[in-house]
Amino acid sequence: MNAMDRWVAAACAELDLDPAEVDVPRVLDLARDVAHNVLRPGAPVTAYLLGVAVGRGADPAVAAAGLTALAARWPTDEDSAGS
Repeated sequence: MNAMDRWVAAACAELDLDPAEVDVPRVLDLARDVAHNVLRPGAPVTAYLLGVAVGRGADPAVAAAGLTALAARWPTDEDSAGS
């Protein structure tokens, strides 16, 4: 068990969640895409928003894919400078 696995297990225990239901790679990929394409502080906020959406019944894969697509098409600073 690596450090991430230990952290997820402990955090899940604290929140009464099943660690098997946590798709760590998907969350990390989403956070990376937001951090690189939008802004770094947006990564943890987006992960939180994904969690809220999933908690309200959204499919985690569909919600993450939608957010990833949004981050991919987010305008860069250069794009917005011409506006």
